[in-house]
Formats: sequence, structure tokens, C-alpha cells
Amino acid sequence: MAEIRLDNIRKTFGKIVATRDVSLTVHDTEFMVLLGPSGCGKTTLLRGIAGLEQIDSGRVFIGDKDVTDLPSRKRRIAMVFQSYAVFPHLTVYENIAFGLRMQRLPDSEVKKRVHSSAELLQITDLLDRFPAKVSGGQRQRVAVARAIAVQAEVLLMDEPLSNLDALLRLEMRAELKRLLKDVKSTVVYVTHDQVEALSLGDRIAVMKDGEILQCDTPLQVYDNPASEFIGGFIGNPPMNFLEVQLSDNAVMAGGASFTPPPAVRAALGNGARVALGIRAENIVAESVRTDGALSGAVLVVEPLGSHNLLTVQVGGERVKVNAHADSRFEPGQRIWLKFAPEKIRWMNRDTGRAIS
Repeated sequence: MAEIRLDNIRKTFGKIVATRDVSLTVHDTEFMVLLGPSGCGKTTLLRGIAGLEQIDSGRVFIGDKDVTDLPSRKRRIAMVFQSYAVFPHLTVYENIAFGLRMQRLPDSEVKKRVHSSAELLQITDLLDRFPAKVSGGQRQRVAVARAIAVQAEVLLMDEPLSNLDALLRLEMRAELKRLLKDVKSTVVYVTHDQVEALSLGDRIAVMKDGEILQCDTPLQVYDNPASEFIGGFIGNPPMNFLEVQLSDNAVMAGGASFTPPPAVRAALGNGARVALGIRAENIVAESVRTDGALSGAVLVVEPLGSHNLLTVQVGGERVKVNAHADSRFEPGQRIWLKFAPEKIRWMNRDTGRAIS
């Protein structure tokens, strides 16, 4: 069993607090993604699990064992770094075998595991080459194969795809997802790329300023963000937010009326600033006026092949809208936006948190 449990992990660098008493449980064989902007503490947390950073306070458990004070080599972990981190003077075979030789395994077992890992990563034809003779994507496959070969209980990955070009990242992302279904390790994966997080993770822990703001399945994090920051950070384009005002039992935004839940009316009644959140794909753009729609003016039309991305001025706010690829909207045109009521999310702007 390789469940990871973090209890109140705190790490500081001088006056900078990298992680603020973070607690998190990663279930056995789960793929957990730590997602957040640069400087949010995700890599520090990963290095704390690995034993590469000495934490200031808190405890790290792998399975039922407290590993807080154990060196990395005794934690039964493997790690893949952002840089390719392969030995240039060793062949691909010897790179993959390195960790196995450190474990003093017999040559027959080393050979078996190297070939098994290379087959999974589809690099068996590269085993006799040196890293300088393979591409960047192939070198990253070598690093992953080396981590898998040691059959560690925990696999830690620190932005392993960030140095690859866009097309190769897409290919490697699919390969990783395929591969890690066959490897029964508990995976913690660090990234600032929300597309990677949404496509790879069983759960996503969204971090900011050394704290975990939300930890849930990709669909829940995307569809029901716990804060305005998360809604704005995840999604391309990010979630739209419009500030609203209370009017009788309804709220007004952009000249349209909406029926909010009681908690929203209560927050507005208590003087809080409230925002309505809606994603671009949950807005229907019409060229003719419809009841309950917001009026706006098209500023920009971006053809993206599968759809057109519109930037629409609604009062003092700009709203991103996904329109059909064959739509004929033009800059300067007056249009009307209809929101899917069940997809509206409400945020308290004073606290930054979702209103449930």
C-alpha cells in the first residue's frame, strides 16, 4: 500500500512561506496533480514528499510509515524532473538500469526490467544509443522509463513535459496516461499547465500562496470552482465574472435579470460584493434580441477552427463567448448573450470564495 499522507506541512525560505500547514491524502495508486501558478509551493511540497527538502514542521507518511526523517533513498520513491536528467556518458540502457544497479539487483533482473520499461515507453530501439543521439522527447521517455524500472511505490513527477514543444507535449501526455494505467504506483504530478492537470489527474489539488484551495476531480474543479481565483485560473478561456446588484428578489448583471439562490440574496443583502461566473461554452450568442439575454457589442472575433471565440463588451465588463465555427459575427456588431442557468456559479468577491 502506497497511500501518501501529508499532515500540516510547513516550509519557509527566510521570510517566504512556501507551504502553509498543508494537509493532503493521496490514495493508493491514485494520480494526484498539484496545480498552480509559479511560486505557489507545489514543487516545494513535492520535494518534501521526496525528502529533497527538509520541512520545518508537519509529518509525511507513505503507507503506514512515517518517513519525515528518512533520506530519499529509503522512501521507496522514484522521481522524474523538469529537466531531462539523464547521464550523457551512459547509453539509454545504462541510464534506465542505473537505479536498479544501485539496488544491487542481479544482471538478469536488471535486463528484464530495463527491457520491460523500454517496451512500455516504446524506446527499445534506442537502448544502445547515447542521450546526445536521441530527441528531447525520447530523452524524457528515458527518464520516465528509469523511474518506472525501479518499481517504486510512489512516482513523483515535477513538470516533466514543460521543456517539450507543443505537439510533442500532446503526444507525451497521451502516452503518460496510457502508461500509468499499467503502472500500479501512486503518482504525484506537479504542473502549472491546467490542460495537463485536467487530462491526466484522478484529482487535482489547486494551490496558491502555499495553500491548497480546492482538491477534487477535474470535472468538479472545472465546473464548480471553489473560488474566483480557481475559476479564472482553470479553463481556456477562463471563467467570465460579472458583478451583480440586488433588485427586489432578483439580481441584475449587464442589464439582464437573474434569479439567484437564497444564499446569494443574503450575501447581497448584507452588503457583500457578488459576482456571477459563467464559462464561455455555456453562453449562447444571438444576433437578435431574446428575453433574459444580455446586450453586448462584439470587440474581437477569433476563428479557432472548431469554434469562434468572441470578446464581447457587456457594460463595463468583457465577456468571452464560444460561438459556432460557422457563425457570422463581426466586430462592432450588437449581439445578445443567453446564459445557461444551471451553469451559473456565484462568487463572494469580498472573500473570493464560492457561495454555496
